[in-house]
Amino acid sequence: MIKRRKLNAFVRTTSAVLLSSVLFGQSAASGPEPLRQVHGQTIISNELPAAELTFGKEFRYLGGQRVNLYGMADAEQHLFVKGGVNGVIDAFYWVQFEHRVPGDRHTYNYPQDHTTEIGGLKFIYDVKSWPSYADMQIEDPGSDGAAISRLLADHHLAFPQQAARVRMFHLPTPDRRTELMIIYGEAIPDGSPIPVGNLGTVLDKDAPDVARLLLDHAKRDLSIQKR
Repeated sequence: MIKRRKLNAFVRTTSAVLLSSVLFGQSAASGPEPLRQVHGQTIISNELPAAELTFGKEFRYLGGQRVNLYGMADAEQHLFVKGGVNGVIDAFYWVQFEHRVPGDRHTYNYPQDHTTEIGGLKFIYDVKSWPSYADMQIEDPGSDGAAISRLLADHHLAFPQQAARVRMFHLPTPDRRTELMIIYGEAIPDGSPIPVGNLGTVLDKDAPDVARLLLDHAKRDLSIQKR
C-alpha cells in the first residue's frame, strides 16, 4: 500500500494499468503479464511468498494484471469472484503481490492489532463495512481499486455498493519491502445485522463478533500451502 499506510485508514491508493493513463491522464503504465501461474482455483507463487493459494469452487477466476504504483512499487493483481448474475458480484477475493522498487526507500508497516494464520503464514488484518464500496474504489483513477474495478468492468461486472470486507497482509521478508495482500469482500443485503455507517464502520471495534464471523468467511474458501 502506498498512501494512508495505517490499517485504520482503510483506503489503499496504488496505481493503475495503462488504460487508466489513457482514460484519466495518469502517469501509471501497465507492466508485463502476471508472473504467477493460475491453474483452476489455485494461484501458484514461487516466491514472496512461495505458496499455493486455492479458492473455493464457487469462486471463478476473472484474470490478473500487473501495475506500477506511482513509480514506488510494483503490484500483481488477481481476482476471483462469486455471483454476478445481475452485473454485481456477491463476493470476491482480490489478491495482490506487491513490492517496493529499488529506488524507493519505504517499507510496509502495519499495527499488529489483529493477526491470524492461514497455512502457516501470518497475516495482519482489519475488517470494515462500507455503504458505497464500489464508488470508493474509483474515487482515485490511479488507485489499485480503480484498476481492479476496470478488470471487473471488462467482464461487465462491478463491486457491490454496500459491502463488508476483510483485508489481510502478509509480509514475507524481514526488510518489510514486500507484501501479499488478500481482500475478501461480500455484499451486505438489505436487512442484514451487519452495521454500516455513512463513512464506513470499523467492525473490529464496533462489532467484533461480526468481524470474527467475516474473518471466518474469508478463511472458509481460502487455503494456503507453503511450497
